[in-house]
Amino acid sequence: MAPNVDSELPLVLLSHRGPVSFGRDGDRRTATKGSGGLVTALLGLAEHLSDAVWVCAASSDEDIAIAREAEGRSVQVQTSPQLLLVDEGTTPDDEGRALEVRMIETDPWAHEAFYTVVSNPILWFIQHGLYGLTFAPVLTANEHAAFTDGYVAVNSAFADAVAEEVEARGGRALVMLQDYHFYLVAGDVRKRCPEALLSHFIHIPWPGPDSWRVLPPYMRDKLLLGLLGSDVVAFHTERYARNFVHCCSELLGLRVDLDALTVEVDGRTVYARHYPISVDPAALEAVAATDEVAAHVATLTDTYLASREESGEPEDPPRRLVVRVDRTDPSKNVVRGFLAFGQLLDQHPELAGSVSFLALLQPSRTDVPEYSDYIATIGAVVAEINAKHTRHGQQPIDLRMVEDFPLAVAAYSICDVLMVNALADGMNLVAKEVPVVNERSGVLALSENTGAHEELGAFAVTLYPFDIQQMADGLYEALTMPQADRARLLAAAAAQVRENDVSAWLSAQLRDLDRLRG
Repeated sequence: MAPNVDSELPLVLLSHRGPVSFGRDGDRRTATKGSGGLVTALLGLAEHLSDAVWVCAASSDEDIAIAREAEGRSVQVQTSPQLLLVDEGTTPDDEGRALEVRMIETDPWAHEAFYTVVSNPILWFIQHGLYGLTFAPVLTANEHAAFTDGYVAVNSAFADAVAEEVEARGGRALVMLQDYHFYLVAGDVRKRCPEALLSHFIHIPWPGPDSWRVLPPYMRDKLLLGLLGSDVVAFHTERYARNFVHCCSELLGLRVDLDALTVEVDGRTVYARHYPISVDPAALEAVAATDEVAAHVATLTDTYLASREESGEPEDPPRRLVVRVDRTDPSKNVVRGFLAFGQLLDQHPELAGSVSFLALLQPSRTDVPEYSDYIATIGAVVAEINAKHTRHGQQPIDLRMVEDFPLAVAAYSICDVLMVNALADGMNLVAKEVPVVNERSGVLALSENTGAHEELGAFAVTLYPFDIQQMADGLYEALTMPQADRARLLAAAAAQVRENDVSAWLSAQLRDLDRLRG
């Protein structure tokens, strides 16, 4: 799905995860499309431009080998009809699409400090409100070195690469920077390329000034001033954009306009804007129509929803399926979600044996102690609930540590309830995927602290993610809601997602940037 694109201005994209990652199968080089909704959305933009380059981290050994072969320059990657590296001196298939990809190799220690000490967990924990403050964070000489010699150094390396690509295009280009890994890049690029149009999109929550006071001034000021090198700093919700402007006022003492959401710095006006990211409904429906998804649907239906009438067991209440699809990130609040489900079964024992909870969880950042500890807690809580509430030989919670998108889409299509109870979430695209493909009048049970709640809260059962009793009550409401109400809410949610799809998300940004350029 192609957004409205101003093809006159070259595009330089920057994200940590690239559109492709390379590997080896014996002597054969393999290519895998980058995962995630952000990569898919930006790929749709870059593919439709005649002059676009995507700068990203060399994330695998084969990526590093290719970066070295190219001597730090970009390589051409064909993205369709098949994904492959275009050898030097050749051209993509006649029907194919291609773009330039520049993969950056950085010092391993610096990248480790940049990624696993500063970006995750420090920035991630601050921006998702995960620090309890009594015992964390603890900033030592290690964290100071990780910031200066890791985060700052890696940002500088990526800024150099971005600036070189802009300079190769005459110094004028649209530069679209993505997420919390690269808060310092815009400031460095602006110094070298003052005619570039710079946008930085932050895909996670942005908290108010007090949350940032856990960092010493030299760190937080540097991060804010780096972002203010942009012309536009963009977020998923107006609340996050307003928090950013408050931070510039209170922490930096800059002149701001809270109505216009602007910041004055170095004689320039920086605009804070909000654009809620979305999904590509047509692409989702294409996946849902595959044989692989159909096979998963048949298996899941037989396991969780098939009638037990033949065995003589009662069917009142009918069998129901609750689904969640998440990473095992503490911000996703998986443990409290399971505790709420356990409370539901405690207080409504008639549901035990008829309601199942399928959780498809992808292990996340297991090299970070806080994350590995959280995974262990998830397993312990599930074991306790299953031991207490197993009926008819079937455990109430089916916990699967797996990343399988066709399986997830199959679960989306047949679930009665989708549970999203995140403590904080920039958007949460799962909440937008389910309404597009669900065929069972599924109900969204959606945390008020997700960006998606601003758009879909009116069509969902709202969850308060710290309140286990309220979440248990919310699940009961969703499971027992009359069919007509379920169908009405699902249809309204689906219409909202279809009207405001990923193409609309990109087009809105491009329109605003084009007006700013004019």
